[in-house]
Amino acid sequence: MELHNVRFGEYDNVLVVDHLGRTLYYDLADLNILVKLGHRPEDFLGREVTGFYTNLSKEESTIYRVLKSGEALPDVEQRLVTKTGSEYTSISSTYPIIEDGRVVGAIEFSTHFFGKEQIGALQGFAGHRIYRKNGTVYTIDGMIGESPEMRIVKEQVRRVARGETTVLLCGLTGTGKEVTAQAIHNQSTRFAGPFRSVDCGSITPDTMELLLFGKEEDSAAGTDPVPGLFEQAQGGTLFLDEVNALASELQPRLLKAIEEKRVRRIGGQADIPLDFRLIAAIDEDPEALLESGRLLDDLYYRLAVMQIDLPPLRQRREDIPAYVQHFVQYYNRRMDMEIHGLDESSADAFVRYDWPGNVRELRNAIEAAFNHTDGPEITLADLPPRILKGISRAEEKEPVLEQGNLRDAIDGYERLLIETEYNKAERVLAETARRLGISKQSLKYKLDKYGLRE
Repeated sequence: MELHNVRFGEYDNVLVVDHLGRTLYYDLADLNILVKLGHRPEDFLGREVTGFYTNLSKEESTIYRVLKSGEALPDVEQRLVTKTGSEYTSISSTYPIIEDGRVVGAIEFSTHFFGKEQIGALQGFAGHRIYRKNGTVYTIDGMIGESPEMRIVKEQVRRVARGETTVLLCGLTGTGKEVTAQAIHNQSTRFAGPFRSVDCGSITPDTMELLLFGKEEDSAAGTDPVPGLFEQAQGGTLFLDEVNALASELQPRLLKAIEEKRVRRIGGQADIPLDFRLIAAIDEDPEALLESGRLLDDLYYRLAVMQIDLPPLRQRREDIPAYVQHFVQYYNRRMDMEIHGLDESSADAFVRYDWPGNVRELRNAIEAAFNHTDGPEITLADLPPRILKGISRAEEKEPVLEQGNLRDAIDGYERLLIETEYNKAERVLAETARRLGISKQSLKYKLDKYGLRE
């Protein structure tokens, strides 16, 4: 068997059919794309490819044209409409599979481009075709930014990835905890193993055992065994996101499973030994969590063998242009658009805005702008209103520096800064001190000095 004149360029999807045009194999960037386009995996196998679309005849299909002619069709653009009404543009390169001089099938490599109305479908695309096989989307290359803070984080990722040490990622919402966890996995020797993650905030006492530990088969009821996430992560990495949101009564049970590295399924008779790397994440200051009793001391110490702190975007504003460029290129590529970037005013707004939702909020802002803009650049009118409002509120709070006593001016600015961060941290001392980069003892003194503590 041979492939004639195959050009292996950039592609997201691979489709293989037999000589009748029936699907033998279909690999997509992410299965979630099928859901958004109204398909299931089993819909494809054994069926003719034209049956998936309402506007594609055999005469127009690149697959059938190649099967009939035996000639390759590289870089063909088609507009496809699924049975659910979803539309997208496909750029495909299709090649015949030749055996003993006969066309026995075809293979097609394709990339899908979506319009503004389908932009939500883009979120599931993996950036690396190789690594997506293990359940990840990101590598260390996905950790954007070259600020001093990000260089430190990247170096920590490279170092910790070499071993098996348990890692705790600390960072506010949207600072890239999932990206960092996947980067550690893909930098480690476990990269060929699975990466499994769970949002601990979604785990209730009723669902924890089944979700984490699984369930043994029940012959009487005719049910199959259900492996839990611990088992699913065998040979790979288990990522426990927002572990601080886990109910307090569940934390000791989680700690026991982590320490013993073995689980027993519901209804099972024997323990199952486990082999996985553990990474956990919290979105609050650990000291504040321990002080309030919302995070079990023993669990924290078990998780934080190595702790990596992810800085919020407002503390590394020099990275904002790099994120903007990355997401503009991403949506240009996926939506087949040619937006050059931000105009001067909107670029300035991006740098001045505090980004309470961090990188996730910035990405969503670019996405929203792509849905509004009709020109070559994103303008202020294309941005979500909250960005401009946020900048206006921040400017209103800026102190007016008057001529006169320098000490009074410094104290006035210090009071405003402390009050602002104290309120942002919901008046939690440990978190406020961390934001300001001072000790709790110093913070208490200053709060009393300015009459800010009740």
